[in-house]
Amino acid sequence: MKIGTLLNLEVKDTVTKAAIKYRSKVIEKNEHYLFIDYPVNEKTRKTAFLAKGTLLMVVFAGDDQAIYQFPSKITAKVKLNVPALAIKLPDKSKLKRIQRREFVRINAAVDAAIYSPKSDFLPFVTVTSDISGGGMSVIVPKGNTLQIGQTIDVWLSLPTHSKKQKYVYSQAEIVFIKEASSSAVTASLKFVSISRQNQQHIISFCFQKQRELRMKELS
Repeated sequence: MKIGTLLNLEVKDTVTKAAIKYRSKVIEKNEHYLFIDYPVNEKTRKTAFLAKGTLLMVVFAGDDQAIYQFPSKITAKVKLNVPALAIKLPDKSKLKRIQRREFVRINAAVDAAIYSPKSDFLPFVTVTSDISGGGMSVIVPKGNTLQIGQTIDVWLSLPTHSKKQKYVYSQAEIVFIKEASSSAVTASLKFVSISRQNQQHIISFCFQKQRELRMKELS
């Protein structure tokens, strides 16, 4: 895990047992610990002051762009260039891959419509930043909020050779949210309920785009 890696943190409320979600970033590391900046609550956008000993689940995107998670806890408050928290690095046995990348994944802007089956938010339209047969990342427009663990309905408009649009539906789960001050918020989604036919349409689209890219590189 590199310095600068964005983290999603999940902490259980000691009273309600509800999961509270935060965002943070790795600002330093050594062989045994990660040093992270003070987390920001996803809902309130306020800085949280978590106590030493707080148990948490850490979720991050690896160098291979797969999503990983591991349990950890806050072991100390430290002062670097800025105030920071120390959390233990996981044993390899505790590091769990929660999003597979066995499908060809390409960077592509595909029109997408996002709905909440529970009406947790108003529907909105956006575009993907990457896509595969197993999931995709979408840009979250300003004014819209998604949360890790939410199940959403997704409609995609895939371009075809005939220049017609093929509409593909899937239910998806939000597995990671990335927010950087210099760029838009993106959400990584895993398809959890998709027909074989619709998945094949996406895979075919990805292979076609990959072939087009290779042809451009050769020309």
